[in-house]
Parts: sequence; C-alpha cells; structure tokens
Amino acid sequence: MAKKVKAIIKFELEAGKAVPGQKLGPALGQHGVNIGEFVTKYNDMTRDQMGNIIPCVLTVFEDRSFQITLKTPPVASLVAKAAGIKKGSGTPNTDKVGRVKRSQLKQIAELKLADLNTSNLDSALNIVSGTAKSMGLEIIED
Repeated sequence: MAKKVKAIIKFELEAGKAVPGQKLGPALGQHGVNIGEFVTKYNDMTRDQMGNIIPCVLTVFEDRSFQITLKTPPVASLVAKAAGIKKGSGTPNTDKVGRVKRSQLKQIAELKLADLNTSNLDSALNIVSGTAKSMGLEIIED
C-alpha cells in the first residue's frame, strides 16, 4: 500500500551547501522531518553540481519519511552564469548588462526542456531567450 502524503515542500538551495538554519528549520520542523537527515541527503545528491542553485521538491509522508526530487537550476541563474554576470539589469529595456550567444541559450534550453511546459526545443529556446532579454542581456548570433 502506498504511503499517505502529509505535505509537499519546495526549496531552492545551493548545491552541496544546505545547512539546517533559518530557511529549513521551521519549514521541515513543523512536518516532523529530521532536518539533519534531509541536509545530508540533499548535499550528497547535489555535491557534483556545486555552485548552482538546485530546486527540490520534498514530499513528506505521514510516517515522517520523505522523498527528495531534484529539478534543474533556474533559467535565470544558468543565463547569468553563461553571460558572466552576477545579476540582471534593473531596467532591462534601456540598461544592457551583457551579451549571451544564441548557442549558449540553446544549450540551456536543452538542459531545461524536462522542467519546462513544452516539449518543443524552439519553444524552450524562446522561453530562455525571453528570460535573457528580461535580465538586460543582448542576444548575439554565433
């Protein structure tokens, strides 16, 4: 028989560097999840992706056990890393903060395809391009 789900919690944490602190303590404690066990499992699962923000979906069951499902990093953080910037522009229409190649955006779209609401690569590329433009990046052809 399947376990009964008590809660579904979503987090965006830095890969391999989760700590039982302000972000995790209250959210996990109220559902009776062992915080140390979650931190250890999450850090082990994401150790090879250090430096990225990795979203995860934590499914908590009635017996206080849990299941971690990892997602791909957010598009904005992947685009910022590809462009070599720390953050996007506050006024993206007038203030451009960098450039990114279309081939880099295509690689990001291929990586994110599983988590986007499309299965078409061209549509995924449009989504990623829109994020890059809204961050104040110029898209250049290769």
